[in-house]
Amino acid sequence: MDIKSIHTLIERDMVSVNTMIQERLQSEVVLINQLGRYIINGGGKRLRPTLSILCARACGYQGNYHINLATIIEFIHTATLLHDDVVDNSDMRRGRETANNLWGNEASVLVGDFLYTRSFEMMVEMNSMQLMRILSHTTNVIAEGEVLQLLNCHDADTTEARYLEVIHHKTAKLFEAAGRLGAVITNSSADIETAITKYSMHVGSAFQLMDDLLDYDISSKSIGKNIGDDLSEGKPTLPLIYAMQHGVKDQVHIIRTAIKEGQRDKIDQVIAIIHQTGAVEYTLQVAEREVNNAKAALSVIVDSIYKDALLKLADFSIKRTY
Repeated sequence: MDIKSIHTLIERDMVSVNTMIQERLQSEVVLINQLGRYIINGGGKRLRPTLSILCARACGYQGNYHINLATIIEFIHTATLLHDDVVDNSDMRRGRETANNLWGNEASVLVGDFLYTRSFEMMVEMNSMQLMRILSHTTNVIAEGEVLQLLNCHDADTTEARYLEVIHHKTAKLFEAAGRLGAVITNSSADIETAITKYSMHVGSAFQLMDDLLDYDISSKSIGKNIGDDLSEGKPTLPLIYAMQHGVKDQVHIIRTAIKEGQRDKIDQVIAIIHQTGAVEYTLQVAEREVNNAKAALSVIVDSIYKDALLKLADFSIKRTY
């Protein structure tokens, strides 16, 4: 089973998710409709909704609320993208101009706020304090992650531990919630819910590790952003951190300077150093460890085509090229 097979497996559910996204995105304010549709239809992988659907199905869910949850998760994710692009002053995402580049920072921030608040309206409609508790905590942790990342920017002394803290807050937490909620709506046992939660968190961590590695892969322009975006923003991701720990003096100086000054013009040198110091292999090793932990967590889940899809989704998180 590959990623296409996974999409085929849950195609009917995802059609329902996409329909609900379009319905609940509607507003009487024209700009919200325009900007919202632009970013929602921007070619994203819908990975988090896919995860939520698969986890619900793997836990035996037969109702319809998983569609609502998947939509809520996608709205929260999209809101973070709009805010991220403003903070990072990005001009490209998924091969297209960013919303802030087209409509301005003010509109992007406010439409991001609209998506956050619309997602909370939808949570209230589900009339579950447990769901509200999980998702409200999740959005709070994501916000903390954004601030932590901001504090690390242009800091060449950022440690691997601090970096991992950021990705656990900023990325893995929403993956974790997406999967956990799939178990919660089935009233699964505590053991099953814990297993799904751990699986989803590890997959999210692996996904972000690979995303950070792809930023230094010239062949990965299909990810839809300029190679070296992280470097130009002064983000000390794991490939850079490891290269600084294991490079010679001149190599370390080049990377430290590039991080402090956000020097994209040094990207070719930085990529060469990342390869020379074994940083690519190390980052892959850490990502593979996350995937192995994710798969191990699923051992208590009953075998099914949906469990198989979750195992393959974990593999996809580190084998993807976009």
